[in-house]
Amino acid sequence: MEKQVTRVPVKPTLERLQNVAAYARVSSGKDAMLHSLAAQVSYYSQMIREHPGWRFAGIYADEAMTGTKDTREEFQRLLTDCRAGKIDMVITKSVSRFARNTVTSLETVRELKLLGIDVYFEEQKIHSLSGDGELMLTILSAFAQEESKSASDNQRWRIRKGFEDGELMCLRTMFGYRISKEDGIEIDPEQAQIVREIYAKVIRGETLNSIARWLNRNGIHGSYGGKWNTPRLRDLVSNEKYTGNALLQKVYVNNHIEKKRIKNKGEVPQFYATETHPAIIDQTTFDAAQEALARIAARHPSGGHIEHYAFTGMILCPACGRHFKRTKNHGLSRWACPTFIQEGKEYCHSRKIPEEILMRITSDMFGWNSFDEAAFRSTVDHITAVYPDQLIFYLKDGTERKTEWQLESRSKSWTPEMKAKAAENARRRGHGKKCD
Repeated sequence: MEKQVTRVPVKPTLERLQNVAAYARVSSGKDAMLHSLAAQVSYYSQMIREHPGWRFAGIYADEAMTGTKDTREEFQRLLTDCRAGKIDMVITKSVSRFARNTVTSLETVRELKLLGIDVYFEEQKIHSLSGDGELMLTILSAFAQEESKSASDNQRWRIRKGFEDGELMCLRTMFGYRISKEDGIEIDPEQAQIVREIYAKVIRGETLNSIARWLNRNGIHGSYGGKWNTPRLRDLVSNEKYTGNALLQKVYVNNHIEKKRIKNKGEVPQFYATETHPAIIDQTTFDAAQEALARIAARHPSGGHIEHYAFTGMILCPACGRHFKRTKNHGLSRWACPTFIQEGKEYCHSRKIPEEILMRITSDMFGWNSFDEAAFRSTVDHITAVYPDQLIFYLKDGTERKTEWQLESRSKSWTPEMKAKAAENARRRGHGKKCD
């Protein structure tokens, strides 16, 4: 029988739709192509929905954020959804809209590339999954970062030139002053009287803690509201601007990528300008207050040494913005907000968290057999302690984790030494009772 070959028809397959999302960002009003964030959102929504083979996966849009920082909430949400397999392709206007930091841009694109996710840059007509995509991105991202650096340098030059000319900045947020369109910088009479009273109390020898209680008790709030505390008062009393003069450039920005404000200890020039604005107190009063602050510091010397512990500078109080400090009582170490410690729960609703619980929760969260401070600090940026029992861990990769804590029963938390001491005290009290 002669051999026969019959073609078997291939069963047609439906082409899988690609889940396409767009990332849009507006940091200024100078965009020529799309004049606003709303316009970008509308443009990309229509573009994706009308394209055959694409399924609309959402618009991720950040407003008035800078591309040199990695805290853009929508950008982070986009990456989270990409990692979860919800997106196949991302469209964005240009490399500079995506990120102006070369390292961040390339790391993000490479991560998405490993996940099989394409990033299309409209302006440059680049697909990251194409053969020459990464090379072009490296070059263009470097140009974008240099553009950002140039803009930052120009802004820095303008600010420093203003300092050289004695130009005063940011006085509008200073307690005791206000800004008006007609008269410019002027004294707020009611607040200025409080400033003078604060200086008078300091010179008379009253403690900053007692002055803070006096202000809070009388319902007097600062420029930003909130309660007064010792650091805030120390800053006020030591601020030379209340004399009508100004030491300019007390802080500076380290670079155009991190944009961290750093206290100027001689790294960049400072300028002292006189009679830049109306004075609330005279120079003699200011000098007397500085002498009083020096006497306070002499009574409570720090010795120039700050003890470092595992959670030093890592736990923030959302109520007052201060870092928790370590306290020790009866052999147990706890972490609490300084405002709560100094002023009580009337001024700060927070709780003392045992150090042992913090270490155990952290170790369990990251799967460590025991607490590792080095690993902790390299992984966690900071922790927010939300009243009454929530801890939010903000990680350095931009993600966050939430957990709750609870106090152990008193019997479990006592050390053997504490139990022995309590038993001894009870025995002594028993011997001290009189018999009938």
